[in-house]
Amino acid sequence: MLKVLLKKQMTEMFRGLFYDQKKKAARSRGSTVIWILLYVFLFAGVLGGTFAAASFTLCGPLTDAGAGWLYFAVMSLIALMLGVFGSVFNTSAALYLPKDNDLLLSMPIPAGTIITSRLLGVYITGLMYSGMVLLPAVIIYLIFGRFSVLSLLGGIVLIAVVSLLVLVLSCALGFVVAKISVRLKNKSFVTVILSLAFIAVYYFIYFKAQTLMQTLIANAAYYGEKIRGTAWIVYFFGRVGEGDPAAMALFLVITGGVAALTMYLLSKSFFSIAAAAGAAPRATYKEKQVKAASSETALVRREFARFFSSPNYMLNCGLGVLLLPAAGVAMLLKGELLTSVLSGVFQKLPGTTPVLFAAAACMLASMNDIAAPAVSLEGKALWLVKSLPVTPAAVLKAKLAPQLILTLPAVLFCYVCGAVVLREQELLTLALGGLTVLAYTLLSSVFGLFLGLKMPVLDWTNEAVPIKQSMGVTIALFSGWGYALLLGGGWLLLGAFIPAPVFLGVFFALTLAAAAGIYRWIVTKGARIFEGL
Repeated sequence: MLKVLLKKQMTEMFRGLFYDQKKKAARSRGSTVIWILLYVFLFAGVLGGTFAAASFTLCGPLTDAGAGWLYFAVMSLIALMLGVFGSVFNTSAALYLPKDNDLLLSMPIPAGTIITSRLLGVYITGLMYSGMVLLPAVIIYLIFGRFSVLSLLGGIVLIAVVSLLVLVLSCALGFVVAKISVRLKNKSFVTVILSLAFIAVYYFIYFKAQTLMQTLIANAAYYGEKIRGTAWIVYFFGRVGEGDPAAMALFLVITGGVAALTMYLLSKSFFSIAAAAGAAPRATYKEKQVKAASSETALVRREFARFFSSPNYMLNCGLGVLLLPAAGVAMLLKGELLTSVLSGVFQKLPGTTPVLFAAAACMLASMNDIAAPAVSLEGKALWLVKSLPVTPAAVLKAKLAPQLILTLPAVLFCYVCGAVVLREQELLTLALGGLTVLAYTLLSSVFGLFLGLKMPVLDWTNEAVPIKQSMGVTIALFSGWGYALLLGGGWLLLGAFIPAPVFLGVFFALTLAAAAGIYRWIVTKGARIFEGL
């Protein structure tokens, strides 16, 4: 039974690689190979390559300074953070509160088997993220550092130890989120606030990484002595990667014991939390008047209610709502310096600064892809909305509304802040840049819904599947980045031949035409596809 449950977990995690939701059938062997290669390229090639470059920068100088242990301590800390960051947001949903809890608990399956299968799913997710940091770090150390049988064994043990720590931390944070989720009325916003705080800390460290690495390399001996004297546990942790037998044994015992304790505590608390799902505080009835609303308004309210009730949905598909205003304020504070630098670099290419700023605003707006999973989130309850006395086109228009209503004011605020800083630029260029950004917001919304109709994922048990793991959402996100790169890169290639207003005017017209064409498809053919789902 454990094997069956684990297979179910893995199938949900990677179903997009093997199953074509549109055709309701398994993908062909060739199609599966292509999707797997794409996934490996994005995950191992891009993400793993980034940390391989960081490992290569640190390994040589720290090893030469006799601080190989410090190299492994730093890379392990990064792996720990990335592993927890990559798995903590859906750990509570996957471990405690998935949609199939009632079904599984009603079957003659031991609770320990259910817990173990879900723990293995969480462990594999954390191992994937932490392994993308530590595996390149270990390989680079073995090639450019000091190869030995013990160092090879130490690298393997280090990966195992860090992945177990990621599991324990993810379970602990997931436990807190799950406990809060079943008790608080506004649990979604609490989860989002805590998650955003974690993200803020993570990205602060990320953007300081280059400076921190240079400082660490320049003062390796000093920091090494300080850590060995005051934080000896970190020193022994780093020694695991170098192959110290005592350190390997110590941390295997510690992490194994903590993991076993976590398993024990979960077995004691799992049923109480799982059975308490939805046991929110009892609502008190208060009589009040309710204004009648049109069916269109009711559908839009329904979409907003779904968005604001799901932390996963808000965090993964609505982050641009916060990033765009933050970028606008940052532009007001630091924009003058950035403008002077860009003007100096591209002084022979007038109009570059507003074009690049428009491209940056589009890239930030692409972080909002609320429409992409909107159809898939109906799940097996799709028949409910299809049974309503409204047209399929009206339902699809309502699914566009949250992304447009939340993104347009945010991106407009961001661009206006930039325009204030760039006020010395040609007014026509600034105006066309703003129109291009607004047209892109329309295009990204309708294109996301188009992908959602063409690649629906309806038979899910964990909402993280359509939100984070569907191909439609992935393509929507990367196509938004591609649009921004096409806008900025196209100008750098063609700016010497055509004026900035002409370039932006053509881009605006093409973007608006594409948005109008896709919208027309949605309310006609797309509505028929929705009706047939």
